[in-house]
Amino acid sequence: MSAQIISGKEVSGQVRERLKKQVEQMKAEDPNFKPGLVVLQVGDRDDSNLYISMKLKAAAEIGINATHMRLPKTATEDEILHSVREVNENSSVHGLIVQLPLDSIHKIDTEKVTNAVAPEKDVDGLTSINAGKLSRGDLGDCFIPCTPNGCMELIRQTGVSVAGKKAVVIGRSKIVGAPMYDLLLWNHATVTTCHSKTADLAAEVGKADILVVGIGKAEMVKGEWIKKGAVVIDCGINHIPDATKPNGKRVVGDVHYAAAKEQAGFITPVPGGVGPMTVAMLMANTVLSAQRFLESHKPGKWNIRYSKLNLQRPVPSDIVISRSCVPKPIDQLAEEVGLLSDEVELYGKTKAKVQLESIKRLQTQPDGKYVVVTGITPTPLGEGKSTTTIGLVQALGAHMKLNVFACVRQPSQGPTFGIKGGAAGGGYSQVIPMEEFNLHLTGDIHAITAANNLVAAAVDTRMFHESTQSDTALYNRLVPLSGGQRKFSPIQISRLKKLGIEKTDPKTLTEEEITRFARLDIDPDSITWHRVLDTNDRFLRKITIGQSTTEKGYTREFDITVASEIMAVLALTSSLQDMRQRLANMVVATNRSGQPITTEDLGVSGALAVLMRDAIKPNLMQTLEGTPVFVHAGPFANIAHGNSSILADKIALKLVGPEGFVVTEAGFGADIGMEKFFNIKCRYSGLRPHVVVLVATVRALKMHGGGPTVTAGMPLPKEYVEENLELLEKGHSNLRKQIENAKHFGVPVVVAVNAFKTDTAAELDLICRLAKAAGAFDAVYCSHWAEGGAGALALGQAVQKASEAPSNFRFLYDVELPIADKIRIIAQKIYGADDIELLPDAQCKVELYTKQGFSNLPICMAKTHLSLSHEADKKGVPTGFVLPIRDIRASVGAGFLFPLVGTMPTIPGLPTRPCFYDIDIDPETEQVNGLF
Repeated sequence: MSAQIISGKEVSGQVRERLKKQVEQMKAEDPNFKPGLVVLQVGDRDDSNLYISMKLKAAAEIGINATHMRLPKTATEDEILHSVREVNENSSVHGLIVQLPLDSIHKIDTEKVTNAVAPEKDVDGLTSINAGKLSRGDLGDCFIPCTPNGCMELIRQTGVSVAGKKAVVIGRSKIVGAPMYDLLLWNHATVTTCHSKTADLAAEVGKADILVVGIGKAEMVKGEWIKKGAVVIDCGINHIPDATKPNGKRVVGDVHYAAAKEQAGFITPVPGGVGPMTVAMLMANTVLSAQRFLESHKPGKWNIRYSKLNLQRPVPSDIVISRSCVPKPIDQLAEEVGLLSDEVELYGKTKAKVQLESIKRLQTQPDGKYVVVTGITPTPLGEGKSTTTIGLVQALGAHMKLNVFACVRQPSQGPTFGIKGGAAGGGYSQVIPMEEFNLHLTGDIHAITAANNLVAAAVDTRMFHESTQSDTALYNRLVPLSGGQRKFSPIQISRLKKLGIEKTDPKTLTEEEITRFARLDIDPDSITWHRVLDTNDRFLRKITIGQSTTEKGYTREFDITVASEIMAVLALTSSLQDMRQRLANMVVATNRSGQPITTEDLGVSGALAVLMRDAIKPNLMQTLEGTPVFVHAGPFANIAHGNSSILADKIALKLVGPEGFVVTEAGFGADIGMEKFFNIKCRYSGLRPHVVVLVATVRALKMHGGGPTVTAGMPLPKEYVEENLELLEKGHSNLRKQIENAKHFGVPVVVAVNAFKTDTAAELDLICRLAKAAGAFDAVYCSHWAEGGAGALALGQAVQKASEAPSNFRFLYDVELPIADKIRIIAQKIYGADDIELLPDAQCKVELYTKQGFSNLPICMAKTHLSLSHEADKKGVPTGFVLPIRDIRASVGAGFLFPLVGTMPTIPGLPTRPCFYDIDIDPETEQVNGLF
């Protein structure tokens, strides 16, 4: 009786149908996901091209995105290895096949190339790592070479159990024989490997219940050798002469098929047996790799290792604590929180930038819970919002085992060397390494400085050249001859369209059109753009510049870099394209006809985007307890909105998953930073917060209750270090007002009392009791400065509960209201003013910005942070005052108008004894000393 034919075509078809369904299931889970395969070929061999076309066709049928990467015959080993590394780093590719042989004119170490393939992408199963795992039986943690895997699938189709059977494998190649031996062995067969040196091969074959042949010799195994009823799998592909065939030859296997068929119980034909299975199992390995990738990179599925604190008493300085903890390698942290290797750009071992492509990958995933940390009206010492932010995320993460990200602003170097010192939190609730955090980080602030000052130079240069040239000369220089022709640049065509000139040929403009195009006609008195520097230097506030006759006598002003509109643009942008447009929209001046002049008009906006192309990527760091932190953007909290970037928040919210938390901080008190967070940042981001954490301290509430003046750098008066419940209760009015302010937006409020060692239990309990009575969802006191996350555990639990409470988020005002009405709503509802007064300059700006079409922008109030009113010495909750609006300015690119309430320096000065006296470097260890 003849053997049953095991059809590889039929079985491979079944496999492909199964794989199609698996791919469809993956796409159902993530519509943006598709398994990826790359076939890397060196040279142009016809046989390789044929095999590759079969693989690409099979991949397309199943739904795998397959790419054929061709390298020329001239490719060197280094070039091939470089291509392999590129594919290894590409997260959209889940399988990499190096097509053998490598047909190069150079000597190539094939073993070295195949072993360069990342084991998790080695769908051929040829790397030493995968081979080693197979040989020791780790079948679930490796890729099995495709031909042996296909052979096993064919054996399973017979229904014959492998366990306990006598199996013989003829051939010991790395591709077929050796892995086939391992597969049969770990499926519990008793296996013998035969080869060219085997004595009495026929006798060994005759013992086999299962025979797998891959020796590469045509019809070497005779039919009479085969045991009656055996399963015969023929892996050979050989050509023998056959005059009846058009090409004079036919394909046969390593087994004499006609004779063997009469002996065997089951047999594979050649062709049509093992061949189709090889390609099918290659596809199966690719789909398996994609499934493993998808499973291990599910958003919200973190496998994070937290760092343990070694608490010391008394609490050492921040820098000593920072150095006592060894940070995790930043690439490890990135992997722990679900970022892919090609989404992360390393800047040393402790910080990295995250590519914006991560947003696209995660866009279909649900967001986590969104928490903003703000505070009561502070003392000049600050009340610990940053420390509370970090303590809270350490509690939520390291102690409550929830996915959590902190998103904080990058500090300016000006205050670091001035009076404030570092801004990385403090005590045992810090971002580390603190010297990296507080100094250059990844250079974002320097990029903003360069971009800002390029705009300033462009403004002055344009005015200079317009004042010294005729219209024709100016036009000819703006559109110079190149190769005998004049050509507009894309940004110049954009300006022509803005002017209503629908022309692209410079020769066709009329004289009137040339004048309109070439002359911006900037009114020097209307320039609002200042140069910037990230240093506290009071002597740059207003300076006279120029010594030559052409530039002499002009005055210019400087701001600190974080006051630049470009910083606000960075914080509010949602994509590279959006940033490019916002940079183009920035208004630098008005022309003599009253029209706004933008950076796009100056022709500099594209260059600004180039300078900012890296700064737009959020910076990844970590806390002392190993939880992740995004540090990105740091706009001023008075003339700008004082919040970290929208992009960092959006990426973090996707990474933490629906049960996780993102905690961000708003600058200054709730009347300033929180109000702007809601009305400006949330308006542009579309994000809706779940909880407000309102930070309060005993000392600040005592100040609001009538306590003596608090001065930075001076010892606290005794009222602040001794129990005084009466003073504390009087100051509660400010806390009550800030709770009311938060509730205007419909979000639950948790009060966090940042405890100091001089605070008494009675004082802390009083604040909590009064806060709850004032409408807080909960109020707890925290000791995170001294205890890290453990000291904020109660706060974390309160925040988690509050995030599940009903909320009804709403904006304070409609942006379509007139400018004055929006200002009035903020002044009356948030500050408690009776009304506002628009002084003459402010009234003129209301009329100008309304005429220019900017009246529908949100409002960013610029006032003192030390009082709810415009007078810094008025503490508690001032009443009966009218808020004077001195002037109004526009940050059109960032997207807000900022009314000026009083005067405020936009570049601080240095104190008598700046912090830089204490800062130095140890030449032996290269450690920075003297930071707070």
